[in-house]
Amino acid sequence: MSSLFEINLKLGFTHILDPNAYDHLLFIVALIAIYQLKQWKKVVILVTAFTIGHSITLALSVFDILTFPQRTIEILIPITILLTAFFNLILAWRKYPLAMPKNMSFNYSMALFFGLIHGMAFSNQLKASLFPGEENSVFTQLLGFNIGIELGQLLIVLGILIISFIAFNILKLNQRWWIIVLSLIVIIFAGELLVDLLW
Repeated sequence: MSSLFEINLKLGFTHILDPNAYDHLLFIVALIAIYQLKQWKKVVILVTAFTIGHSITLALSVFDILTFPQRTIEILIPITILLTAFFNLILAWRKYPLAMPKNMSFNYSMALFFGLIHGMAFSNQLKASLFPGEENSVFTQLLGFNIGIELGQLLIVLGILIISFIAFNILKLNQRWWIIVLSLIVIIFAGELLVDLLW
């Protein structure tokens, strides 16, 4: 029989990879669209900052320290995706979009802050699946869910970075246009999500 940790590890992993919950996938794509495979260390730190953010709000929600209005969260999710994608477009319009060491701390802060918002959405799924028990049991389930999400995110990141490597080094695509096209695709889907929620 699987432990509570293993059950929630699988739950977090499958949740982030669920095609029906592609809003989080869109955010990850937007978050790392400006990076190349050789910058994988920066990308891992960036994704981990996002994970730290959503882990905080997940814990606050699971332990009933804070509650979040579902409707507001649903609207904020596509807004964070759109803001990230628009930020990419601004960077892509510069002469050297990836030569931006001064912006890295901003990127990490943005990933952390948006992670807080996405954690509010994750919390609804997790709270519905929690097994009752001691506080340590809830902590174990929360830890498993967070690690599962992180592993799923890293798998997505690896796939995107490999595709970008092929695009830049084999197909010889222009990186600036790659960022613009990828960000515009994200904007279209995230915009559709937001419109559906508002109307």
